[in-house]
Amino acid sequence: MKIPLNTFEQIIDETILKRGLFNFKKGYVTDFSEIATCRYEASVIGSEQYTVQFKIKNNTIEEHHCDCPYDMGPVCKHVVAVIFYLQKDILSLDTIKSSKPVAKKKPRTKSVSKKVKALLKTITPEELELFIVETSKSDRKFRNLFLASFGYLGEDQSKEFYKKQIHSILKTAAGRDGFINWSEMKDVVNTTEVFVVNAVKYLEKGDYKNVIYISCALLEEMTEAFQYGDDSNGDLGYFIHSAMEMMEKMAAVELPKEIREVLFKYCLDTYKKEVFSGWSWHLGMLQIAADIAADIEEAEMIMRSLDTEKGDYQRDKAQFLKLDLLQRFKGEREVEKFIAENISNIYIRRAEIEKAFQNKNFEKAIVLSKYGIEIEKKDKPGLAIEWYEWLLKIAQAQNDLPKIIEYSRFRLIHDFRGSQDYYIILKNTVEQKEWNAFLEEIIKEITPKSNWTYGELIRKIYINEQWWDRLFLLLKENVSLGNIEENEKYLSKLYA
Repeated sequence: MKIPLNTFEQIIDETILKRGLFNFKKGYVTDFSEIATCRYEASVIGSEQYTVQFKIKNNTIEEHHCDCPYDMGPVCKHVVAVIFYLQKDILSLDTIKSSKPVAKKKPRTKSVSKKVKALLKTITPEELELFIVETSKSDRKFRNLFLASFGYLGEDQSKEFYKKQIHSILKTAAGRDGFINWSEMKDVVNTTEVFVVNAVKYLEKGDYKNVIYISCALLEEMTEAFQYGDDSNGDLGYFIHSAMEMMEKMAAVELPKEIREVLFKYCLDTYKKEVFSGWSWHLGMLQIAADIAADIEEAEMIMRSLDTEKGDYQRDKAQFLKLDLLQRFKGEREVEKFIAENISNIYIRRAEIEKAFQNKNFEKAIVLSKYGIEIEKKDKPGLAIEWYEWLLKIAQAQNDLPKIIEYSRFRLIHDFRGSQDYYIILKNTVEQKEWNAFLEEIIKEITPKSNWTYGELIRKIYINEQWWDRLFLLLKENVSLGNIEENEKYLSKLYA
């Protein structure tokens, strides 16, 4: 059972939640520590002292274990107590110093981290060295983790140095079959995470050269690994994202001249050689190069590459990136000409509508929005919805009530989960005496003539208007356990 930390209270049984909170508030959680990257351990005082272990990634508890005997559900109170400990600052929780003794059923056990620390005090440096050397010979996974963690201390770093280590980790996980399955991917993540952690430290220290080396190595090796690895959990994608994020952060600061040139050349070269062709970070390389472009010559080098993009989606993004370069390095006349020639580009049109709206040039914003609807309503109806949203925003800014009703009605019917509550907008705009007739017209329009389906929008109308008899009839025509559960709080009193 995965547990998102920001919503854990919604998915854990309320009784267990209360017991866990009680244990936390009593101060029963002790010895909390990080025992490995993304892995944590704590002791919780109960009838005995229990050890709780977590694996946390992307603010979600992906694995959890407690050595207590509880087997009545997926989560025990000791796990919940540690979750509250983790979230205590966010939830503004305090503890009361525990005076609860640990039962003497078994000796008080030490946490893993304490056991390791105690052993390290007794093991001689020679014994530890021998253990590491011999284990590295027989256990490739251990060797990879050791080199990933400390290899940089003994050699001159380079992109090839890091690529070699990451490649070894991936190939070890692939084994004889040459494929990294789901279970082996866990070892890849645990070992390779070290590189991300080190890169973050380098970034904080301003050691940009090593950040480039690690990021480039991750990008190249993980992109290749998509061909022979199970990425159903998004683990390879995580390392790609981390590498791109670090490069973007470097591009946002003033880099030393030598470093900036290395990064610029790498981004441009990998794009031209199509190292990441077919992936979104292929064009992302030019985005980073554009962010650090220093003069018109470099800008023109990037623009020539952008002009080679094919495919509607990539070409639109490339044109928008080119527009940014034109605005930075070219004159206003050339910029306006480019915009006029490429106004069908959704990114350019969106930016122009936003600019016109901010400048209160509503006429231009309306023309561009209607143009977007016209060219996209047939083949890209999802995009056409966005331009209706702009028409609604403009009508609201102008307090044009008929248009507010027209566009809010359209948005309610075609995409009622948009950026605004269109139902409330309509209720506040339509004349009260006309409201019921207005709703009946909407219900009539969205109700199919046959093959009645459970309409979420119709259900929302019935609930908002408290038309319980009609909601009950809707439920009877669409009976399922899920629908009964969703409507129970509205109908159980009247229709027990």
